[in-house]
Amino acid sequence: MSATQEEAAVLFADISGSTALYEKLGNELALQLVTRTLAILTQEMSAHHGTLVKTIGDEIMCVFPKLADAFNAACAMQLSVEQQRPGGEHPIHVRIGLHYGEIVLEKGDVFGDTVNIAAKVTAITRARQIMTSHKVVDMLPEELRKRTRPVMRTVFRGKEKAFDVFHILWEPDDTTSTRMRVGMSASRRPAEPRHELMLRYHQQIITVSENLKNVVLGRGNDCDIVIRSNLASRQHVRIEYNFGKFLLNDQSVNGTYIRFSDGQVIQLNQQQIVLHGAGSISLGEPFSEEPSEVIEYLLQ
Repeated sequence: MSATQEEAAVLFADISGSTALYEKLGNELALQLVTRTLAILTQEMSAHHGTLVKTIGDEIMCVFPKLADAFNAACAMQLSVEQQRPGGEHPIHVRIGLHYGEIVLEKGDVFGDTVNIAAKVTAITRARQIMTSHKVVDMLPEELRKRTRPVMRTVFRGKEKAFDVFHILWEPDDTTSTRMRVGMSASRRPAEPRHELMLRYHQQIITVSENLKNVVLGRGNDCDIVIRSNLASRQHVRIEYNFGKFLLNDQSVNGTYIRFSDGQVIQLNQQQIVLHGAGSISLGEPFSEEPSEVIEYLLQ
């Protein structure tokens, strides 16, 4: 299928502080709460005529043909998470960023500068906030434009011109404006930390980063890291770098075991998880069996 172009709103909704959630609650419970939260976000997306492009661990990326629908969906997402409390006694908050412009659709995915700007806006957004661009505010109908406030001017990496970023007031009483806690000067340039994931298997080391975004681990000779284990599938897991996150996708028969630095172990069966901190990965063999074919990983 050839690529097509159209204009649309791109929205990212990200669970804020999910790494700390995994560390505090343990991986199984945290994964349940993340999954529950993503279901709420996806439900509101569908109710407002959006289309899910992909789930990136603890984040969804979706598109809306109409900008007003994206605006209303973002507000509904925040309200639903606030009201439904998917974490129960454990507070869960989301941050949302959106931008509008031309996108490229190809093979079920969406590309282009609009996607990149929406991701960058989301990256500087804090918990319980919705941020957007000046372009979006200019395009909104008057009743929606009244619910926006200018927050900061920033320069995104790779862009020459400064961007005006706006906050969207989503709470019914508009008290968000007094609780924004943005803490940024009008010209502050957000720090963009270096993101690298180092994988080590015996004497082989591979670094996943902006330069090498996808690696496959498995028994097949065509894998980036060939694992010498009969329990490993030919293409057992795929690890990809996507919008600042390192996502491990299990696509195996026997599952994948991840042991984090605190000793907690989680098993994935045709599931995905965002890697954090440091730990070990075993393909198809539980750590209780003391596997010898273990991949070590480290985020830096």
